[in-house]
Amino acid sequence: MRITFLGTGTSQGIPVIACDCVVCRSNDQHDKRLRTSVWIQTHGKSFVVDTGPDFRQQMLRAKVKDLDAAIFTHQHKDHTAGLDDIRAFNHRQQMDIPLYGRQEVLNQIKTEFAYAFAEKRYPGVPHFSLHPIENEQFEIEGVKVIPIEVMHHKLPVFGYRIGDFTYITDANYISEEEQEKIKGSQVLVLDTLQKEPHLSHFTLSQALDLIDKLNVPQAYLTHMSHKLGLHAVIESELPPHVHLAYDGLVLDL
Repeated sequence: MRITFLGTGTSQGIPVIACDCVVCRSNDQHDKRLRTSVWIQTHGKSFVVDTGPDFRQQMLRAKVKDLDAAIFTHQHKDHTAGLDDIRAFNHRQQMDIPLYGRQEVLNQIKTEFAYAFAEKRYPGVPHFSLHPIENEQFEIEGVKVIPIEVMHHKLPVFGYRIGDFTYITDANYISEEEQEKIKGSQVLVLDTLQKEPHLSHFTLSQALDLIDKLNVPQAYLTHMSHKLGLHAVIESELPPHVHLAYDGLVLDL
């Protein structure tokens, strides 16, 4: 399995528009963060988790040539807004691109991209097939995917486990039952917004406590805001088995 981090920033990305903080002014490429997404290549298949506003740029930068499915964590715009650009894969692969997510997420996509589902569609619009999922294991092209329900304040969000890799973003609570699904993972990617308390995201200390509790060998933090701090500074403060993810990071499992 190969994991490529397409984006590791929060909903505004880094740098934030019109912000002059030290992180937004940083020249370190590790501090340049597009909206959060990953590309998963496994068993000859190619999946993306979420298609945020930077989707086109991310596909070009990672040189993604084929896409077997898009899997959605939830319906917020920083995770769905770039979906129109999936039509490049429609054209290249001559197929509808499967979309997997909660029914509520797919309903939101049908509303926001209504032109793609119209009875009479304009030539060139994206083509999808919709696949509602619930909180139980499902398969995409023979690849087993385990949803992990987490809470983003009051909104249920899905993280996903594929093999020994678990990916969780936009969370500030995971029940004991859902934590059991994570145990045994070799790599955990976990939402970490900032150091200060937040209504709907894990803080750095909360994320580190959960990683320690789950006893995962290797963990990466994602969905970071400029308030977390400079990449180089925060990275130097972390335990040896925990790292800040960054745009373009590639993991081979």
